[in-house]
Amino acid sequence: MSGLTDITARIERAARAANRDPASVRLIAVSKVQPLARIEAILDEGHRLFGENRVQEAQGKWPDLRERYGEIDLHLIGPLQTNKVKPAMDLFDTIQSLDRNRLAVKIATEAQERGTCPDLYVQVNTGAEKQKAGIAPDDADAFIARCREEMDLPVIGIMAIPPADEPPDSHFDLLAQIAERNGLVEISMGMSADFETAIAFGATAVRVGSALFGERIPTGG
Repeated sequence: MSGLTDITARIERAARAANRDPASVRLIAVSKVQPLARIEAILDEGHRLFGENRVQEAQGKWPDLRERYGEIDLHLIGPLQTNKVKPAMDLFDTIQSLDRNRLAVKIATEAQERGTCPDLYVQVNTGAEKQKAGIAPDDADAFIARCREEMDLPVIGIMAIPPADEPPDSHFDLLAQIAERNGLVEISMGMSADFETAIAFGATAVRVGSALFGERIPTGG
C-alpha cells in the first residue's frame, strides 16, 4: 500500500467515524524539503493538492511540475514575508498564512493592481505562543472582518498549528468555533500526528507531510 493510499484510507475512516462525508476533507500533501522523486510519485498517483512552506523553495520546483503534470492546486502554508507577496501571488492558488495587518494591506494593494487574488486563510495562534505566527484568538473576529470588509480580501478559511506539547483537541475546537461564527467554510488543521482528531473537530483540509512522504530530507542551507 502506498503512502497516499494509506493516508486517504485513514481520512475516509476518520470522516465516517465523525459522521462526515469523506469528500468533505481534502488532503494537502506537504511537500516542503522533500526530494523531487517523492513528489513526482504522489503526482503520478493522481494527487494534485500540495502545500509548501517557503516561496523560494516552491518557485524552484512547481513551475516545471505544473508544465509536466498540468493543473495543480498549490497552497502556501508557511510564513509569508511582505517582500515575497508578489511572487507568492504569482505562484500559489491559496495563501493559508495571513497572520497580521501589514501583510493584509500588502496583499490587498497587490490584489487591487492585479484585479485578482489567491484565496486566503487567516492563521490563528490558538496557543498564544510567542515564537509562533498567527492572530490571537481574541483578535481573530475583528481581523477577519477588517480583511473582508475594509480590504475586500477573499478570506474563505482559517488555519492553525496547535502547540506541539499539548493535546490538540481544545485548539481544534477553538478554531472551529471561530470559523463558524465568521462564516468561514474552510478549516485547515491537523498534521501527520493528529489529522484524524482534526477531522473529528471539523477540519476540511489536513496538512500531511512525513506520514505521506516519509521523513523530510533537509537540503542544507
